[in-house]
Amino acid sequence: MEKKTERYDVVIIGGGAAGLTAGIYCGRARLKTLLIEKSLVGGLATYTNEIENYPGFPQGQSGLDLMNLFHQQAKKFGVKFKLTDVKSVSLEGDTKVVETFRNRYECSAVIIASGGKPRLTGAKNEEKYLYDKGISFCATCDAAANTGKTVVVIGSGDAAIEEGMFLTKFADKVLVSVMHDVGIMDCNEIAKGQAMDNPKMEFLWNTVPDSFEGDDHLEGVVLKNLKTGQLEPIAADTCFLFIGYLPNTELFQDILDMSPSKYLKTNERMETNIPGVWAVGDVRDKFLKQVATAVGDGAVAGYGAEKYIAESEMFESQILRAEKPALVYLFSAVDPDARELLTYIEQLEEEISPRLSVAKVDIYKSDGIARRLGINRFPAVALVENGRIVKTMTEHVNEGSIREFIG
Repeated sequence: MEKKTERYDVVIIGGGAAGLTAGIYCGRARLKTLLIEKSLVGGLATYTNEIENYPGFPQGQSGLDLMNLFHQQAKKFGVKFKLTDVKSVSLEGDTKVVETFRNRYECSAVIIASGGKPRLTGAKNEEKYLYDKGISFCATCDAAANTGKTVVVIGSGDAAIEEGMFLTKFADKVLVSVMHDVGIMDCNEIAKGQAMDNPKMEFLWNTVPDSFEGDDHLEGVVLKNLKTGQLEPIAADTCFLFIGYLPNTELFQDILDMSPSKYLKTNERMETNIPGVWAVGDVRDKFLKQVATAVGDGAVAGYGAEKYIAESEMFESQILRAEKPALVYLFSAVDPDARELLTYIEQLEEEISPRLSVAKVDIYKSDGIARRLGINRFPAVALVENGRIVKTMTEHVNEGSIREFIG
């Protein structure tokens, strides 16, 4: 079957908070934008009963309602949505390709917001109670809803113990299922000491979940003792799983740089190791995974994609493919000396126009063109001919040195 080919400026892979925010920024910049989501627009946040730590909603908001607002805003700015699975990507070069089962999407920029999934225990009935039915993966999101209740935490790593201690601020009792012998945990020693001294925390050693029980909502967890095989039912209103997280990065294996845990590596601009490709949200190697931080990631990448595409067009048309050799002046608009020198460049342009074209690049908000030219000090000038950088000057840039530079 021959695939239909469509052209976009930006393709976003993943429709959680990060992907939707990137879409809002790209759409508002009038970029032709496609967002591909394989399951549910809004991502894992849609399963959160109540989000109380997202700014601007002092009364709290259900994850589904909040993500619906994100979705509506992205559509308002013209973002197109496709509910399907991405099968392959080709990210090198100026034209990126994202393929689904039926379609082939060509674009200039790709923003990866494919998120991830919490690691599950594999115990019986687990799928029945995921997310809003009693099994949670986010203490920050669901702690308040468990005020005065009994909860179970599965795991003993740093996340499990620290989140368990956070839960004690709300729940009456926090029961922690640890698969190791008494006193052995996977967390750091400081967290371990604080947790074991916490009167609200109780540890169930040598245990793992065997099954989850309840009618429409979780009512308890049956734990299995790894040494005796004995099953022990534990009544609980919510069970929090903190046994790891699996990023959705299989598509990008051997293409993009990853951490040992398979998260995508980026710089502070959300850029991956391939120009024109960004990674945002939970799929990124980062310190905190929350809706608020995902929004920040998406904003940075959306803004970056806009600048990247604009700079690519300028770099291609005015510098690389200019009919004449190009003199490129790179400056910051907030630098008074550089602004003064800009006036000289504009006067010089009239004089040298028969033999040189002139491109003036303000790097104040984005230094993409400067980076393509390998320049990181400003003001600076570069001479480009036939798509090749002939020479650059980044020190002692003044009227006299520029005139000498162009010969």
